[in-house]
This record gives sequence, C-alpha cells and structure tokens, in this order.
Amino acid sequence: MRRQFCAALLERAANPNLVFMTGDLGFMALEPLQAALADRFINAGVAEQNMISVAAALAKDGFEVWAYSIAPFCFARAFEQIRNDICLHHVPVTVVGNGGGYAYGVMGPTHHATEDYGVLLTLDGMRVTVPAFDEDVPGAVAALAQNGSPGYLRLGLGMLPAGEQAPPFAAWRRLLPGRGPAAIAVGPLAGAAMTALVELPESERPELWVAACFPLDIYPPPAALMEKIKRHARFAVVEEHIKHGGAGSMLCHWLLMNGVALSGIEHLHVKAHPPGRYGSQNFLRRQSGLHVESIRHRLAAWSRFERASPAKVG
Repeated sequence: MRRQFCAALLERAANPNLVFMTGDLGFMALEPLQAALADRFINAGVAEQNMISVAAALAKDGFEVWAYSIAPFCFARAFEQIRNDICLHHVPVTVVGNGGGYAYGVMGPTHHATEDYGVLLTLDGMRVTVPAFDEDVPGAVAALAQNGSPGYLRLGLGMLPAGEQAPPFAAWRRLLPGRGPAAIAVGPLAGAAMTALVELPESERPELWVAACFPLDIYPPPAALMEKIKRHARFAVVEEHIKHGGAGSMLCHWLLMNGVALSGIEHLHVKAHPPGRYGSQNFLRRQSGLHVESIRHRLAAWSRFERASPAKVG
C-alpha cells in the first residue's frame, strides 16, 4: 500500500500546510512525494521519538502532519511521545505505520506489529484506520486528513481475490452475502477471508464484513450488521492482531454495553509463534491459523455448527 499512500498524499501536495516526516524509511516508494514537497518532506532520521515530538509541534502550529515509519518503530518506540505530545494535547498528527501485523515477518518479533491498534486505542482521541485493499488507501487518507484528531494509519499488503472488486472505502462494508452468522475481518486479512469463503455456497457461508475504522464509539457497526449479530447471537472476527485489545474484544465489549446478548464468538487472531522460528508473513499467519485454508476450515465448521445448533434468542 506504500505506493497508493504516496499517490494519495501527492493529491494533497498543493496544500502548503502539508508536512511529511519519515524516520529514514520509505525509499523506492516515496521519492515522488519528496520531489513534490521539497523542504516540507523531512527525513527525521532514525529518531522516531523526536520525529513524533516535532510532528506534534508542527501540528500545534496549524500544519497537516503525517509521520511515517514501519509500524513497530512508530507506534511502540515512540508511544510516550504519541501519548504525551499528540494525544494529551489533541493535535491532529497522523502516525503512519507501514507493515502492520506480520508484514516484516523474516525480521523477527522486533519488526512485527501485532498489538498496535489495540495499544493506540487506549489513548484519548486516537482514531485508527486499517485499509483492507490497495484501493482503500485514498479514501483512508482523505478520512484521516479531515477528522482533526490524532490518527494512526496501518498499512499492509492488500490483495483482492481474482475477479473480485473492492467496494468503496468505508468504516464497515459487507464483502460477501451468507446465511450464516456474521464474520468480520479487519484490514488486509479481508482478502484472505474472501478467498477462503467466496467459493462456499451462500447457504453454508458466513456473511463476511470488513472493519476498517476504530474506535467503535465513533464508527459503530451499521444497522444491517447489528441485525445479523442479534439474530444469531454470535459472530466471528479474523484479525492480524493479538487477542487482548483487538477487534474481537472491542466488539464484545461494545455489543454488551449496548444491550446485545451474545452466546459466543469465534476469534481468529495472532498467537505466539514458536521461539526462534520466523519466516514470511504467510508462514507466520499459518502458525496462527490465519492463512486461507485455516480460515476456510474454521469458519465453515463454525457455520455448520450454527446450522446444527441454532442460537436461542429470547
């Protein structure tokens, strides 16, 4: 999604208040933006904490600031500065984390971002956007630029199944119809979930949705999804994030706080992989049961159980 992100910011480059900062990353992708912005393109060096503090100061003076690095470097290393300099002062800096989840797989756990949006959503005023497909990035950039709040944009590898078309970007979208309960994928795992489920008969398939924006108090599930969840009293979540603080726990809490009775949840999430064994993103997804075959097997079995033992809703 880096190239799509670069193109989306190029569309905004004529805005004299736009400033882009990078922690010495983005080579072979962001050069067109560097040329367009000239001295408004700032390489802050390998100093992410300082980059975030400078970004907050610029935003306080009225600039539209985007601060970019790979995801674990910008959200984890600079967490104190995001908390104290951006969120406590509620300045509209957008922190851009490239390579969310296991995208930098072979580089090991120091380069994985599998708890990023859960951690950042603990901060006051933070809004998180997780595009699912490359085509989502322009809409995601426009939404973050307009919200006037601290933001986090998690970029990854967005892949649509062959022959499928991405619906227009929105916080929530239905990707596949199905008579089973709702299954909700977060961000780029939506492509894997679509690939896993698209060939199942609609009568046997969960209804697949994708979530792209958080927190839920600002971006609540739409009425059609709420009706589906209420009817079945259960749902599934597929996300490249740890269990704690992820979309699964956020949705459970939000639904219960809004009076929706639940009988269960199927949660496919990142699990700890064997120590010392690292590989590609696909390898690490497989270790957590987040590859296409595992998603198909688990969600199809979960949907079959639903048909055999329908939830009793009072």
